[in-house]
Formats: sequence, structure tokens, C-alpha cells
Amino acid sequence: MTETVNVQEAKTRLSEILSRVERGEEFILARGGKPIATLRAVEPVSRRVLGFAPGPDLPDSFWDPMTEEELAEWGM
Repeated sequence: MTETVNVQEAKTRLSEILSRVERGEEFILARGGKPIATLRAVEPVSRRVLGFAPGPDLPDSFWDPMTEEELAEWGM
């Protein structure tokens, strides 16, 4: 069941109302008895998984140490 609460009452009872919203209840916030907003729990956001886009296939030699000549080209 949705309960209608005037803004002033909602300010006074905010912690209690939020606890009830967390348990699944919904509230309609009203100003002077006129509904202006609905207060309900948000859907839980799934955690993002860090990942990387697939890159190009690299030859096994990619991981070989650089030669002295290659290092010199890089200024090392």
C-alpha cells in the first residue's frame, strides 16, 4: 500500500520513511495534500566488472626482450 505524506511530515520523519522505503514500501510526497512525487527504492545497481576489449593477436615474439639495437632506437 502506498502512503501519502505531506512534505513537512516527511521532513520530520525522514529516517523512518527511508527505512520503510528500503523494506519495499512506497510513499507519495504531497504539498498541501496535492501529490508531487513518488518515493520508492531504486533497483540495485549491478557492479561493473573491469575488463578490456580484445586486442589484436600478438605473435609470441612480442614478449621477447628487445635487442640492443631496438633499445637504442627507443633511446634506452
